[in-house]
Amino acid sequence: MAQQTITALYDSYDDASKAVAKLESLGVSHSDISIVSSNENDRHSGRLASTDATRTETAETASTGAGTGAGVGTLLGGAAGLLTGLGLLAIPGVGPVVAAGWLVTTLTGAGIGAAAGGLVGGLTGAGLSEADAHTYSEGVRRGGTLVTVRADDARSSQVMDILEEHGSVNVTERAEGWKADGWTAPSAVPSDATTPASGRPGVRSYPTASL
Repeated sequence: MAQQTITALYDSYDDASKAVAKLESLGVSHSDISIVSSNENDRHSGRLASTDATRTETAETASTGAGTGAGVGTLLGGAAGLLTGLGLLAIPGVGPVVAAGWLVTTLTGAGIGAAAGGLVGGLTGAGLSEADAHTYSEGVRRGGTLVTVRADDARSSQVMDILEEHGSVNVTERAEGWKADGWTAPSAVPSDATTPASGRPGVRSYPTASL
């Protein structure tokens, strides 16, 4: 059965984490979900069992664009599932983030993230258009949280429903606003051709590429 890569961007990490928890409760495998959230101003420090020195080193690596760092944090508390593996990363062009899931493996494996353009390279490698990958990368850089799910055709509609009902943003409108404010990334506005269906402005779906 064909598989899709489904993406959603959130302004709130808490909204994104609730969507992830709902997906897991319905049986979506941890290995098919990924979350990447901006760690601007060390906002996730309370969620990570990492030292101040580790966080400082990660932030400095990100600010200099010195490559993709390995995950070094562990989620605090009693949460189960994907989010227990949340760790710190430094992504070129995006900055410090906390992240977990299959997309993180793509970014950190054998330097792929740094070589292919950080988060943009990881997303295009997963099947997204370059325009959309730039938009999602910018969304994370500006403080957002990206959830990316691999699902077969039979489950994709249910996954998209869950991602939308937890407050995903309209990335086309968001990108247009950034462009109006001077954002000059190439092909900034996502193509309507990648929108899975009318009435779903908060999620997008793509044929999953072989990773």
